[in-house]
Amino acid sequence: MPTPRKKSATTPKAPSKRKAAPKAKPTAVVQDAPRRPWAVVPGDGPPPGGRTFDLVIVESPAKAKTINKYLGGAYKVLASYGHVRDLSSRKQKGEEVAGIRIADGWKLRYAVDEKQDDGDRRRRTSGDILSELGREASKANRVLLASDPDREGEAIARDIADELSLDPKRTFRIRFNEITKNAIQQAMAQPDQINTARVEAQEARRAMDRVVGFPLSNLLGKKVAGGLSAGRVQSVAVKLIVDREREIEAFKTDEFWKVTALLAPQGSGIAWSADAKLSKIFAKKKPGDEKAKAAPSDEPEEPVEDTEDAEPETDGETAQAAGADAPGAPARSGGGLPKPPAGAFMAELVRWSGADPKLGNESAADAVVAALQNVPFVVSRVEQKDRQDRPHAPFTTSTLQQQAFLRLRMSTSRTMSAAQALYQGVELSGLGQTALITYMRTDSTRISPDALNTVRTFIHDSPNLGPSYLPAKPNVYASGKSAQEAHEAIRPTDVTVTPKRAQDLGLAGDQYRLYELIWRRFVACQCAPAVVGVTTYDITAGQGLFRARGQVVKFAGYRKVLSPVSKTDDSELPLVKERDPLDRLDLFETQHFTQPPPRYNQASLVKALEKEGIGRPSTYNTIISTIQKRGYVVEEKGRFSATPIAKVVTDLLVQSFPRVMDLKFTSHFEEELDEIETGKCQYREVLDEFWGPFSEALTAAGNDLAPVREIIQGEVCPKCGGNLERRYTAKTGTYFIGCVNWKDKENPCRYKRDAEGKEILGPEVTDIPCPACGKFMVRKEGRFGVFFTCEGAPDCPTTMNLRPDGSRVVTALPTQVTCPKCEKHKLLLKESKAGKKYVQCPDTKCKFISDSDDQGNPVVPPDTGIACEKCGSPMVVKVAWRGPFLSCSGYPKCRNAKSINAELREQLKAKGIELPAAPPKSEKGAGPAVPQVAITEQCPQCDGPMMLKPSRFGGGYFLSCKKYPKCKGTSKMTPELQERINAAAKDAGAAAG
Repeated sequence: MPTPRKKSATTPKAPSKRKAAPKAKPTAVVQDAPRRPWAVVPGDGPPPGGRTFDLVIVESPAKAKTINKYLGGAYKVLASYGHVRDLSSRKQKGEEVAGIRIADGWKLRYAVDEKQDDGDRRRRTSGDILSELGREASKANRVLLASDPDREGEAIARDIADELSLDPKRTFRIRFNEITKNAIQQAMAQPDQINTARVEAQEARRAMDRVVGFPLSNLLGKKVAGGLSAGRVQSVAVKLIVDREREIEAFKTDEFWKVTALLAPQGSGIAWSADAKLSKIFAKKKPGDEKAKAAPSDEPEEPVEDTEDAEPETDGETAQAAGADAPGAPARSGGGLPKPPAGAFMAELVRWSGADPKLGNESAADAVVAALQNVPFVVSRVEQKDRQDRPHAPFTTSTLQQQAFLRLRMSTSRTMSAAQALYQGVELSGLGQTALITYMRTDSTRISPDALNTVRTFIHDSPNLGPSYLPAKPNVYASGKSAQEAHEAIRPTDVTVTPKRAQDLGLAGDQYRLYELIWRRFVACQCAPAVVGVTTYDITAGQGLFRARGQVVKFAGYRKVLSPVSKTDDSELPLVKERDPLDRLDLFETQHFTQPPPRYNQASLVKALEKEGIGRPSTYNTIISTIQKRGYVVEEKGRFSATPIAKVVTDLLVQSFPRVMDLKFTSHFEEELDEIETGKCQYREVLDEFWGPFSEALTAAGNDLAPVREIIQGEVCPKCGGNLERRYTAKTGTYFIGCVNWKDKENPCRYKRDAEGKEILGPEVTDIPCPACGKFMVRKEGRFGVFFTCEGAPDCPTTMNLRPDGSRVVTALPTQVTCPKCEKHKLLLKESKAGKKYVQCPDTKCKFISDSDDQGNPVVPPDTGIACEKCGSPMVVKVAWRGPFLSCSGYPKCRNAKSINAELREQLKAKGIELPAAPPKSEKGAGPAVPQVAITEQCPQCDGPMMLKPSRFGGGYFLSCKKYPKCKGTSKMTPELQERINAAAKDAGAAAG
């Protein structure tokens, strides 16, 4: 099946129909290095005492802890911590793209991470993890690979088996969709082999992402700006947002008016005082009203639209019309209209002179109202019918992310993090580590027969529901065409564990809120439909036809468990009959303006990605976070806006690589992955078909495209007199103006100014002496605010941070003490956030870290006489903000830790070991003083007010929602707010002086 492509003169002919793939063969893999010290040596005999256990390897330690609860002493459960290897990022001779030899049949070269991360020296490398797994595998009777039941999990299982050179006779694959005792036992009873076809589908995805991402990212770095990235999926996602942004920019607003009548049954005696001044309602915001756009909006919140409903988020044809209520005016409902008094109702003009009313300006609306002044209002049609409102399907990954955002204001990253914990297991009082939901990466709505019977029994027996809420047959939902039906929908593992019960057992925070949503959705999906009585009145008045609609819920059905997202307008109309005359209490004219399509929020973007087939549900969270980190989009008030650099990059990619940026290509490749998994085609043919035209386009773009820079006409550099040019940066997502002589070897000019015209200052040498060497400290600005480094760096590694109150604190100071582990470097004296002194080796390969005295001398912990249960190393006393605890001295290789109970406390006291006290807790509200400045910014998640808070990471501040912890929205400092803070701090300093 050929991959769809846009027609062009250079497009090659589609290849002939592919042959069905032969029986799957192992994927060609080339290792980065021949030596694998963690591999199990083939032919190894059993260890002394024989092989007494089976080794189960899962992906996370939380999952391992939960599974371990259901298995006896005959099993040992260890975690691989996700992927153990990845395609090498270093290009070797003969490779067209780093890690891939395309001409040699798409051979992939993997590398195992053995380098310690500078940012987290405590983290174990993949090499460390594989060494541990290899040691235990050599002692095990069988090795059971229990990674997640999807393509990525299958590839992880293959990678572990390949890296450890496991004996196929003793290595098996087990899969389960939920971590319950029954599911684990069933999986253990049915061990399988690694699905090679599924691995090849994942290999094809990984190879395609590499051959698209690496070359395009390099091209953007040369032509646009360094630090940019491109990809098969992320670039198309950015294009969606850029296209929407341009729709909004090109949208032309039109004015229109509506006429609404306030009516009541004749003779009802309802008192109403009509006021001509209040009967004409103007829109608050008019097109081109920049002052209105800049001012904080006091309009009602934008209505929440359910992305799962058939209707679009907005129709692009209506706009809010709302005016400030005058003193003493009646209470007003949505759209600025007053709330009808009891017994009255609103009816909107829907026809005028037999056609749709086209009221394009105020004069046209005035003319209609004038013609209606003395005409009778008579009911011409009454329609009453019942409408069934059916429940939605149980959650898939996509719908879970959408609903969690709409209902709970949880981002996709927060949603998936909480769902991962619920799937792997959380600690519940009396139950231990317990998994609460099924596998959370799925696009299937299937429910297992056992789960279906259980939930129907629960609904039938529930005192809050009962037989009337149970349909005669189970509700069945269709999955998408690409859904993997071996999976299930996301549901509770045990429906009898209600949200209230889970909360009583200790479930809290995001995990509780998400579990409640998943539980309610699952129970609701098997409830009877809600029945809504809908009443429609048509009212004739002169040349006009007015229509009123009311609805009332007759039977709650599934809504008793899970109410709809959107606020339902449950308004019951007064009883009237056909040909009944009505009293006209008032006529309202409301001004409206057509609105452009809304910007994407996280829910609507996930829906668009799913609709267009861009990526998989499990990748949506990664896509959204990546395009934000790369500076392509910014999220403001919960909506995504494309940055200037996103538009530049999108235009460049569409111009040079139309096929990659085509939505149909991206979605069709996902279908081809399904065909690879089912054996309908070979993954090498799919990749070969793409690589030929793409490599030609890549070469042409590298030769023909000019760097995206623009010389500023009529202006020269104020420092050197050279030309100025507009350049883009991934750091801010926009452009800056810089001197063209910045690359001059003899006299480089560093002049730069931002898009607002403010000069960008570089590092500044201060008059602050270094406490170690006496040289001056250099002031710099980083992600977490202002910090200082020594002018003598890297010879002198002294650093300082600037606290929120303006004082400086030394964060790293060289000592005269040599590292006792590597014996090469002088130790650095540091201070933790709790104020505790410690020393650390500056060499990233040396992991030495120890408590110290004020001079930087390592403090040897007292001998506790207690050995680690995992590795046998002595346990030492450590202290954290919760108090003292025991930690393995083999840390970070061994991370075992245990709390100190009363028995251990007495045991340590008998050895003369005095336990250190926990660091004092600061009182609520204590801490660095926050400048008193007006905060006008709104929360990006709930649009509520925000407050200024000091950052934990050195000096600086950030904005936090005032509704915390209910809303955890945060925002970075804006340049304007930072200027106000600096001015307030300056005034405070002057007053103190």
